[in-house]
Amino acid sequence: MAGSKSNIPIVILAAGASNRMGEPKQLLKWGDSTLINHAVHVARKADAKDVIVVLGANFELIHKTMETSKVIVLNNYHWKMGLGKSIAVAVEYLQKSKQHIDGVLISLCDQPFISSDFLKSMVSKFQPNKNQIVATSYKNAKVGVPVLFDKAYFNELLLLNDDQGAKRILEVHQPNVQILKPPTENMDLDTKEDYINLYQSNFKN
Repeated sequence: MAGSKSNIPIVILAAGASNRMGEPKQLLKWGDSTLINHAVHVARKADAKDVIVVLGANFELIHKTMETSKVIVLNNYHWKMGLGKSIAVAVEYLQKSKQHIDGVLISLCDQPFISSDFLKSMVSKFQPNKNQIVATSYKNAKVGVPVLFDKAYFNELLLLNDDQGAKRILEVHQPNVQILKPPTENMDLDTKEDYINLYQSNFKN
Protein backbone atom coordinates (compact mmCIF):
# COMPACT_ATOMS: atom_id res chain seq x y z
CA MET A 1 0.00 0.00 0.00
CA ALA A 2 1.32 3.43 -0.93
CA GLY A 3 0.53 4.93 2.46
CA SER A 4 1.11 1.89 4.67
CA LYS A 5 4.26 3.39 6.26
CA SER A 6 3.01 6.96 6.40
CA ASN A 7 2.35 8.69 9.70
CA ILE A 8 -1.12 10.16 9.18
CA PRO A 9 -2.94 11.29 12.34
CA ILE A 10 -6.73 11.30 12.12
CA VAL A 11 -8.44 14.47 13.34
CA ILE A 12 -12.15 14.34 14.27
CA LEU A 13 -13.84 17.73 14.20
CA ALA A 14 -16.52 17.93 16.90
CA ALA A 15 -16.46 21.50 18.22
CA GLY A 16 -19.77 22.86 16.94
CA ALA A 17 -22.80 23.80 19.01
CA SER A 18 -25.26 21.82 16.83
CA ASN A 19 -27.74 24.70 16.74
CA ARG A 20 -29.86 23.12 14.00
CA MET A 21 -30.01 19.87 15.96
CA GLY A 22 -31.28 21.55 19.12
CA GLU A 23 -28.89 19.58 21.36
CA PRO A 24 -25.22 18.49 21.21
CA LYS A 25 -25.14 16.10 18.27
CA GLN A 26 -21.89 14.62 19.55
CA LEU A 27 -23.87 12.93 22.35
CA LEU A 28 -26.70 11.58 20.21
CA LYS A 29 -27.17 7.83 20.44
CA TRP A 30 -25.75 5.77 17.56
CA GLY A 31 -26.40 2.08 18.06
CA ASP A 32 -24.90 1.16 21.43
CA SER A 33 -22.68 4.23 21.40
CA THR A 34 -22.84 7.97 20.68
CA LEU A 35 -21.86 9.82 17.53
CA ILE A 36 -18.60 11.06 19.07
CA ASN A 37 -17.57 7.68 20.46
CA HIS A 38 -18.56 5.96 17.22
CA ALA A 39 -16.29 8.35 15.30
CA VAL A 40 -13.44 7.65 17.74
CA HIS A 41 -13.96 3.89 17.37
CA VAL A 42 -13.88 4.15 13.56
CA ALA A 43 -10.70 6.22 13.66
CA ARG A 44 -8.98 3.80 16.03
CA LYS A 45 -9.83 0.86 13.78
CA ALA A 46 -8.24 2.70 10.85
CA ASP A 47 -4.85 2.07 12.50
CA ALA A 48 -3.83 5.71 12.82
CA LYS A 49 -0.89 6.32 15.13
CA ASP A 50 -2.72 9.25 16.67
CA VAL A 51 -6.43 10.08 16.93
CA ILE A 52 -7.15 13.72 17.76
CA VAL A 53 -10.59 15.05 18.68
CA VAL A 54 -11.23 18.78 18.54
CA LEU A 55 -14.01 19.86 20.90
CA GLY A 56 -15.30 23.34 21.66
CA ALA A 57 -18.94 24.05 22.49
CA ASN A 58 -20.13 22.00 25.48
CA PHE A 59 -16.54 20.84 26.05
CA GLU A 60 -16.94 19.53 29.60
CA LEU A 61 -20.27 17.85 28.91
CA ILE A 62 -18.94 15.97 25.89
CA HIS A 63 -15.45 15.25 27.20
CA LYS A 64 -16.70 13.44 30.31
CA THR A 65 -18.69 10.98 28.15
CA MET A 66 -15.87 10.21 25.74
CA GLU A 67 -13.73 7.14 25.44
CA THR A 68 -10.40 8.95 25.72
CA SER A 69 -7.97 6.02 25.85
CA LYS A 70 -5.28 6.65 23.22
CA VAL A 71 -7.12 9.78 22.09
CA ILE A 72 -5.80 13.34 22.19
CA VAL A 73 -8.56 15.85 23.02
CA LEU A 74 -8.07 19.50 22.10
CA ASN A 75 -10.27 22.42 23.14
CA ASN A 76 -10.96 24.96 20.40
CA TYR A 77 -11.85 28.00 22.49
CA HIS A 78 -12.73 29.87 19.28
CA TRP A 79 -15.17 27.24 18.01
CA LYS A 80 -17.67 29.92 16.99
CA MET A 81 -15.34 30.80 14.10
CA GLY A 82 -16.24 27.50 12.45
CA LEU A 83 -14.74 24.27 11.14
CA GLY A 84 -11.72 26.00 9.66
CA LYS A 85 -10.55 27.16 13.08
CA SER A 86 -10.82 23.62 14.46
CA ILE A 87 -8.63 22.37 11.61
CA ALA A 88 -6.10 25.10 12.39
CA VAL A 89 -6.08 24.17 16.10
CA ALA A 90 -5.33 20.53 15.26
CA VAL A 91 -2.59 21.36 12.76
CA GLU A 92 -0.97 23.78 15.20
CA TYR A 93 -0.89 20.98 17.79
CA LEU A 94 0.69 18.59 15.29
CA GLN A 95 3.37 21.08 14.31
CA LYS A 96 4.25 21.79 17.93
CA SER A 97 4.48 18.06 18.67
CA LYS A 98 7.63 17.96 16.52
CA GLN A 99 7.02 14.35 15.53
CA HIS A 100 7.51 13.24 11.94
CA ILE A 101 4.16 13.56 10.21
CA ASP A 102 3.44 13.00 6.53
CA GLY A 103 -0.02 14.56 6.48
CA VAL A 104 -3.32 14.73 8.30
CA LEU A 105 -6.68 13.04 7.70
CA ILE A 106 -9.61 15.25 8.72
CA SER A 107 -13.02 13.75 9.49
CA LEU A 108 -16.29 14.81 11.14
CA CYS A 109 -18.12 13.29 14.09
CA ASP A 110 -21.49 13.60 12.29
CA GLN A 111 -20.69 11.29 9.35
CA PRO A 112 -21.43 7.89 10.92
CA PHE A 113 -21.49 6.04 7.59
CA ILE A 114 -17.79 6.65 7.00
CA SER A 115 -16.05 3.38 7.88
CA SER A 116 -12.57 2.56 9.10
CA ASP A 117 -12.00 0.62 5.85
CA PHE A 118 -12.72 3.77 3.85
CA LEU A 119 -10.30 5.80 5.97
CA LYS A 120 -7.69 3.07 5.45
CA SER A 121 -8.30 3.24 1.69
CA MET A 122 -7.65 6.99 1.76
CA VAL A 123 -4.32 6.45 3.49
CA SER A 124 -3.44 3.64 1.09
CA LYS A 125 -3.86 6.02 -1.87
CA PHE A 126 -1.66 8.65 -0.27
CA GLN A 127 1.94 9.13 -1.35
CA PRO A 128 4.00 11.37 0.96
CA ASN A 129 5.94 14.38 -0.28
CA LYS A 130 3.99 14.73 -3.52
CA ASN A 131 1.66 17.59 -2.51
CA GLN A 132 -1.24 15.17 -2.68
CA ILE A 133 -4.76 15.67 -1.34
CA VAL A 134 -7.16 12.72 -1.07
CA ALA A 135 -10.79 13.84 -0.72
CA THR A 136 -14.24 12.23 -0.53
CA SER A 137 -16.93 12.59 -3.17
CA TYR A 138 -20.52 13.52 -2.33
CA LYS A 139 -23.61 13.57 -4.51
CA ASN A 140 -24.02 16.57 -6.86
CA ALA A 141 -20.30 16.39 -7.72
CA LYS A 142 -19.28 17.88 -4.39
CA VAL A 143 -15.94 17.04 -2.80
CA GLY A 144 -15.05 17.28 0.87
CA VAL A 145 -14.35 15.50 4.14
CA PRO A 146 -12.98 13.11 5.07
CA VAL A 147 -9.94 14.65 3.39
CA LEU A 148 -6.25 13.85 3.69
CA PHE A 149 -3.75 16.67 3.22
CA ASP A 150 -0.03 16.29 2.67
CA LYS A 151 2.03 18.22 5.23
CA ALA A 152 2.90 20.64 2.40
CA TYR A 153 -0.49 22.28 3.07
CA PHE A 154 -0.05 22.73 6.83
CA ASN A 155 0.80 26.43 6.57
CA GLU A 156 -2.41 27.04 4.60
CA LEU A 157 -4.46 24.95 7.03
CA LEU A 158 -3.09 26.99 9.94
CA LEU A 159 -4.65 30.13 8.47
CA LEU A 160 -8.21 28.76 8.33
CA ASN A 161 -10.60 30.70 10.55
CA ASP A 162 -14.14 30.40 9.20
CA ASP A 163 -16.91 27.87 8.60
CA GLN A 164 -15.86 27.01 5.06
CA GLY A 165 -13.37 24.53 6.42
CA ALA A 166 -10.71 23.66 3.86
CA LYS A 167 -12.99 24.15 0.86
CA ARG A 168 -10.89 26.95 -0.64
CA ILE A 169 -7.70 24.91 -0.35
CA LEU A 170 -9.35 22.07 -2.26
CA GLU A 171 -10.44 24.49 -4.98
CA VAL A 172 -7.06 26.24 -5.32
CA HIS A 173 -5.14 22.96 -5.48
CA GLN A 174 -7.73 21.02 -7.49
CA PRO A 175 -5.11 19.47 -9.84
CA ASN A 176 -3.54 17.74 -6.82
CA VAL A 177 -6.81 16.34 -5.49
CA GLN A 178 -7.54 12.63 -5.83
CA ILE A 179 -11.20 11.83 -5.21
CA LEU A 180 -12.48 8.65 -3.62
CA LYS A 181 -16.10 7.56 -3.49
CA PRO A 182 -17.22 5.82 -0.29
CA PRO A 183 -19.23 2.59 -0.63
CA THR A 184 -22.15 4.21 1.21
CA GLU A 185 -23.44 7.69 0.38
CA ASN A 186 -21.64 10.22 2.55
CA MET A 187 -24.13 12.11 4.71
CA ASP A 188 -23.84 14.71 7.47
CA LEU A 189 -26.40 14.66 10.28
CA ASP A 190 -27.35 18.33 10.51
CA THR A 191 -30.96 18.35 11.71
CA LYS A 192 -33.02 16.31 14.16
CA GLU A 193 -35.09 15.05 11.21
CA ASP A 194 -31.93 13.83 9.45
CA TYR A 195 -30.85 12.03 12.59
CA ILE A 196 -34.20 10.40 13.38
CA ASN A 197 -34.71 9.16 9.82
CA LEU A 198 -31.22 7.72 9.47
CA TYR A 199 -31.18 6.23 12.95
CA GLN A 200 -34.51 4.48 12.46
CA SER A 201 -33.44 3.12 9.07
CA ASN A 202 -30.22 1.70 10.50
CA PHE A 203 -31.23 0.50 13.95
CA LYS A 204 -34.49 -1.39 14.15
CA ASN A 205 -36.13 -1.44 17.54
